[in-house]
Amino acid sequence: MTEAIAQSEKSSNVASSTPDTMEWDSRARRMVMIYLPLSCFVLILLFPFYWMAITAFKPNAELLNFKEHNPFWISSPTLAHIKHLLFNTAYPHWLMTTMSVAIGSTFLSLFASTLAAYAIERLRFRGSPYVGLGIYMAYLVPPSILFIPLATVVVQFGLFDSPLALILVYPTFLVPFCTWLLIGYFKSIPYELEECALVDGATRLQILRRITLPLAVPGLISAGIFSFTLSWNEFIYALAFIQSSANKTVPVAILTELVSGDVYQWGALMAGSLLGSLPVAIFYSLFVDYYVSSLTGAVKE
Repeated sequence: MTEAIAQSEKSSNVASSTPDTMEWDSRARRMVMIYLPLSCFVLILLFPFYWMAITAFKPNAELLNFKEHNPFWISSPTLAHIKHLLFNTAYPHWLMTTMSVAIGSTFLSLFASTLAAYAIERLRFRGSPYVGLGIYMAYLVPPSILFIPLATVVVQFGLFDSPLALILVYPTFLVPFCTWLLIGYFKSIPYELEECALVDGATRLQILRRITLPLAVPGLISAGIFSFTLSWNEFIYALAFIQSSANKTVPVAILTELVSGDVYQWGALMAGSLLGSLPVAIFYSLFVDYYVSSLTGAVKE
């Protein structure tokens, strides 16, 4: 009888501890399968930005002496590099040039891509699927192959060493991808909405302006973010088509103007990179909800 009672108490203790053990196993599994890989991903992704930030605020004594100073921390923060960048160089002008080029090329790319994507998806002319595929295939051509013939065209039109050259050249690689992206987004918008408008006597341009575009705002913002980011960070065309220091964009200027021979102004370089990345980060943060909704789908029937 005593053995039976002891066995019963032992079984009850095991049963009572089983949920806790299962909960602990679930937490451990979640930690290993989700949080640990996510932490490694975030660390690898954000470490370059952290290094860029601490380098921008480190004095030269700490930058050049790792034996006496911790390379991963700042002992005496300074704004000398940012002050030198803003007041002793043409960085504000480079920033405004980059902003104007990115906005202009983004506007042109979205305008052309919207018309092309709507025509390919809604007008259904003969060979429209092949036209869409051909436009996307043009995006796969490396810019390093195209900048030589494009340079000849830019010189012949008298646009060399002008930001206008970049505004007109950047859509050559922005329009194909934006068109492909908007084709998929227009496809997810119910066509019955446009059929009702056609029955009521609306024209195609009225339908595009009053029905399709308001519903396609997330897709347009997604394409705009893509275009703005690529235009802001583009390097090869800006290096090949712009020669004077005053007309250079930020990615080219901080590399060519802040490096003298084999002397690298690391503090100013990282400060320029940090300030140059802020507009893109702000642009993303303002429209992140629209960007996510464009990736998850459009209007459902």
